[in-house]
Formats: sequence, C-alpha cells, structure tokens
Amino acid sequence: MDALFVLAAAATLVIVLALCHRPFGDYMALVYSSPRDLAVERGLYRLIGVDPRSEQTWPAYLRSLLLFSLVGMLGLYALLRVQAWLPFSLGAEGQDPALAFNTAASFVANTNWQSYSGETLGYTVQFVGLAVQNFVSAACGMAVAIALVRGIARSRSTTVGNFWVDLVRGVLRILLPIATLSALVLLGAGVVQNFNGWTEVGTLAGGTQSIPGGPVASQEAIKQLGTNGGGFYNANSAHPFENPTPWSSLFQILLTLLIPFSLPRTFGRLVGDRRQGYAVLAIMAALAILSLTALTIFETAGTGTAPELAGAPMEGKEQRFGIAGSILFATTTTLTSTGAVNAMHDSFTALGGMMPMLNMMLGELAPGGVGSGLYAMLIIAILAVFIAGLLVGRTPEYLGKKIGPKEIKLVSLYILIMPSTVLAGVALSFGVPALRATVENEALANTGPHGLSEVLYAFTSAANNNGSAFAGLTASGPWLATALGVAILIGRFAQMALVLALAGALAGQDKVPPTSGTLPTHRPLFIGLVIGVTLLVTALVFFPVLALGPLAEGLA
Repeated sequence: MDALFVLAAAATLVIVLALCHRPFGDYMALVYSSPRDLAVERGLYRLIGVDPRSEQTWPAYLRSLLLFSLVGMLGLYALLRVQAWLPFSLGAEGQDPALAFNTAASFVANTNWQSYSGETLGYTVQFVGLAVQNFVSAACGMAVAIALVRGIARSRSTTVGNFWVDLVRGVLRILLPIATLSALVLLGAGVVQNFNGWTEVGTLAGGTQSIPGGPVASQEAIKQLGTNGGGFYNANSAHPFENPTPWSSLFQILLTLLIPFSLPRTFGRLVGDRRQGYAVLAIMAALAILSLTALTIFETAGTGTAPELAGAPMEGKEQRFGIAGSILFATTTTLTSTGAVNAMHDSFTALGGMMPMLNMMLGELAPGGVGSGLYAMLIIAILAVFIAGLLVGRTPEYLGKKIGPKEIKLVSLYILIMPSTVLAGVALSFGVPALRATVENEALANTGPHGLSEVLYAFTSAANNNGSAFAGLTASGPWLATALGVAILIGRFAQMALVLALAGALAGQDKVPPTSGTLPTHRPLFIGLVIGVTLLVTALVFFPVLALGPLAEGLA
C-alpha cells in the first residue's frame, strides 16, 4: 500500500512539474536574457554603483560573488553573536564563535546545516539573517549556472554576464514572487505566521512544553523554493507548525523541485537547442526514479524486531506522513541541495539510510539545487563527452565546444573536490586520536558501523551543501562545528570557482560545426552514457567507506 501511495504522489508531482516545465523554464530564460531592467532594479544598481549593461570576465564575476558572500557571512555571524540584544530575541543567547561560524557559513553557502536547535534563535536573526540568505544564496547558485550556460552558448567572448544583474533578477523576478504566493498557500495549510512568544502547552504524558510561534510560513516558502532547508524549529518539516498536513508536505516537495526541474528548459532555450534541455531533464528524471524506487524497497521491506512488531519501520517518522510521505520527502530533499526533513533519517533502515547518503554522493544533480544541479549535470555531461571521445579516438566536443586539456582539468578538479573533502573530514575525525576521542565521547550517539555512518553522512551533507543529518550526531562541538563549516565553504565556493573558470574557457572558443563523427548529445545513447558515468564515479570513490558503514550494518 505504501508503494502505491509513493507512486500516486510521485505521479501527481510529475504532472504538475510537467505543466510548469515549459512556461516557467521559458520565463527564466527571458529573465536572464532580457535587455530591459525593472524600475526597482535600476534603483538598486544606482545604489550599489553597478552598470547593468557592463559585463564581466569570469574572474571579475567570481570576485563579485565571493565579495558578496563574504559580506553576507560576516553580517550573519555578527547577528548570531549579538542576538541577545536584538528585538524579538525571546531571551535567546548569542551563539559561541565556532557555532556562529558554522551557521553563518552554512546559510551563506545555501547549505542550512543546523548544529543548533531552531528554537534557540530569536525572530530577528531568523527573518533578517537567515531568510535573507535563503534568497540571495539561492540566487547565487542560479547565477553561476546561467554563467556556465552563457559560456557554452557564446563564441569568442571574454565575458560571462554580470553577477549583480543576475543576482538581482534571480531574487526579484523569480524567487520573491513565487515565495510570496507560496507563503500564502502555506498559511492556508495551517503553517504559523506571527510574532508570538513562547506558549505553554500540556502534553499527552501530563507534562508541559514551551513552543514559540514565529514568522514561519514566509521562511518555509523560500526554504523549500530555494532548496535551502533550514528549519524554523529543530524538528524541521516534521514539526506541525512548519508542515501540518500531508498535502502541505506534497506542496513543499513541489516547491523544492520546481526550479531545478525547470532549469533544463532554460538551458535549452539559451543554447538555442531545446533538445539538449530535454536530454538533461531525462537524465535527472531517470536518476530520481532509480533513487526513489530503491528507497521505497528498502524502507517498506524493513526487517527487525521493532518494525515487525509495529507492522512497519515507523520509528522516526510522523504518523500524518507515514512511510510513503517520508520516503518521497527524503528522496527529494537529498537529490536536491535542500536538506529539509519530515522524518529522522537516522531512524531509517540501514540500507534505507544509505540512499539519502548516495543521493548526495552523486553530486545532487537529479535535479540538484537551484542552479547547482544544472551546472553539476553539465559538468558530468562534459566528462561523458570526453570519455566517449577517448573511446572512438576523436577530439571530444559538447555543443560545438572542444573539450581540451584545460577544460577537462577543470572538470576533474570539480569532481574531485567533494569526495576529497568528505573523506578527509571523516578520516581526520577518526584518524587523529584527540579528535576521535572528542567525536566518540561527545558527538556520537551510536558506535560501530552506524556511528561511522553518522559522521560520513554529516560530511557528505556539508560538502554537498545539503544540510540534512543523521540526527543522532551532536555536531555543535568545536571540532565538528568548525570542520563542517570549512567543508561547507569548500564544497560551495571552490566548485563555483571552477565552474566559472570553465565558463570563461568555453566562452572564449569558436563554435565547431558538427560533423558525421560528432556524438549527438540529445539522444538515448548519450543519456545512458551520462547516467553510467554518474553512477560509476560515485561507486569508485565511495564504495569502500559505504562498505564500512551502512552496507556493513544493513547486511549484518
């Protein structure tokens, strides 16, 4: 029955996303290619001293991105440290330096990893600090993706666009209007939106619990739409104030997938070949279906004493969502860079818990985060073209651009950054005696393979800018808070730098006309090749550590 519910919910999502794909994808292509600026945009450009008609080289684009992100991170860090003196603080204390660094890095990098309980932040930090970063960090991801698309589409160009124009348009024309409407829908579903303080309520066990209100619906909308994922409450989207009903949960999944699954259409329009967009979409959809199917099998067939007595593996899952709703949400949130949860992934079955981890290890490209999913997929497509060229002895080409030594070096470095960061973080956590003692004594709730899985999941989530967690891990200590914050920054900005460098290299090339020996990149053969390369790269890199963690636990 749960498998049928998953199928019905997935079919509903497919229909709605299919209806939105063409018009919304075309709209985003118009947003980033239109020569006209809105009046409010012209005012912002004058305020920050930007000429919207002046384009940037890729190093200038990167400098603008890094400067903007650094200022945002420093501002958010300051808010977190002094929140006790801010309005609507609700008595919350400022975060300690390591935790404030982790939180600031996390939200600026679109990761929203939370080493703190959501209820420990005051409302001002929530809506002035975190909600603002939810908008601009998502817009940064889209801007970098569009810069890469321009690099592919242009010929003999030294520029890849204007970061400030792409940022402003992404926020004002795409994210803000949809988030506003979505917040109203969530209000109708019962998500709270107020500035109430703490309320004492009685529990079923006869005790009392203090629950804050807050401007939740407005933050929930952009949290999902921007594939951010940070919860207003510690329970995230499992909390009834954030996600009250099964249909509100399905709506949040739709918001999460809307932009990533529409960007391939935008890509096809901007490169002048819509078939390329459909090919990218088909790859994303195929990987998503494989992941959803695998997690459904692992969770609905969970064995063990507790699942057998309960009739299903319901530990850590909300009754109002059930196994089906938890499976669909977990697959969505880890195939994108969202990280929001409506169930505790730490309580999934051993092999079921491995699937969200694998979704992130793929590079979150099916469909990935807003912008980051598209540029990650294009990186893998370029790698697939290069491999195909080696097999047939031809110079590889992608959409008329030759993939030479410079381009493939940038692609290779991009692919290596994430697994290197993940494995280095896990190795240091267990290989350095002092750090291992700290992790085992203060951070882990479990030992053995599951304890390794908790730390592996944490670094995988951080380096992929996801933000979800095996919640049995306490990551607020100095080592993990700092190490995960560094992993977040490397996983976000080092990869963005390489993407922009690749965009510049491709933009400077001439277009090569296709010949009889050119590999068509819109046909099933290429789609299958890209899927195979994606799975192969992940299997080669992560299989050994998975064998020590979730695979060892699941096969025991």
